[in-house]
Amino acid sequence: MAIQAEQPVHGSQVEEKKNVHTEETSELVSAKDRTFKAPESNAFGQSFRDYDIESERQKGVEEFYKLQHINQTYGFVKKMREHYKKLDKAEMSIWECCELLNEVVDDSDPDLDEPQIQHLLQTAEAIRKDYPNEDWLHLTALIHDLGKILHLPQFGELPQWAVVGDTFPVGCAFDEKNVHHKYFKENPDSKNPAYNTKEGVYSKGCGLDNVLMSWGHDDYMYMVAKENGTTLPSPGLFIIRYHSFYPLHKEGAYTHLMSEEDFENLKWLHIFNKYDLYSKSKVLVDVEKVKPYYQSLIDKYFPAKLKW
Repeated sequence: MAIQAEQPVHGSQVEEKKNVHTEETSELVSAKDRTFKAPESNAFGQSFRDYDIESERQKGVEEFYKLQHINQTYGFVKKMREHYKKLDKAEMSIWECCELLNEVVDDSDPDLDEPQIQHLLQTAEAIRKDYPNEDWLHLTALIHDLGKILHLPQFGELPQWAVVGDTFPVGCAFDEKNVHHKYFKENPDSKNPAYNTKEGVYSKGCGLDNVLMSWGHDDYMYMVAKENGTTLPSPGLFIIRYHSFYPLHKEGAYTHLMSEEDFENLKWLHIFNKYDLYSKSKVLVDVEKVKPYYQSLIDKYFPAKLKW
């Protein structure tokens, strides 16, 4: 799906729209936010997304980002998208994929080391409590990380740097707001004049649909959902594709590439992100108890079997 803004947003217009949309998002969050309270520390007793704390896990996280930043090039992303768009790895239901995720632990996540299905359900249940009428958002939360199956042998056993972690555009300069930005200097694209300017191969206001993102579970799950004919609304697909794009939705980078529709969808991503990040807990969800509800949503928005 490629969406072109009729009138690309430039310069000060981007900043103006960014501020307006941020204010609108804050109003929507405050109006709804009456139940979920973000904890002060993660499952390890540390601040969330703190990449500077000295610990063995943090050393592993930094090494992960070093590998990711060096290897995620424009050419690599194009190769991965071409390979995986065939969707010839498996045929299974959404819930079967959820169960597969029990085998995956995200090495890039400094906040939790539980199996991924628990993170999915913790996020979905927290959102369900605060947004009971937005069933598409509950389901989006459940499936947003299913693309992490890329790390499993059946799906190519890609290294974690090609599956998880913060995402960022390739084909243009790597913004300094990216975590562990220093390692990008070893990425070949940083020395390529076609890719190392602010816009690179893109143009202002071109829309994120026209921008190649670093390859990983976000883009893969978006591809799976679209190609299998999901009826999730546009904000749900936007959340799936960009929920790891922290340089944008946390730091405000790369807004010059966004279209008007991107700004509209970003409101929902800002809401979703709080639950995605802060609902991680050692308190586990009873999977069998909540399964019937989520299965009903799967039946509503997806076919029984999907190609992966």
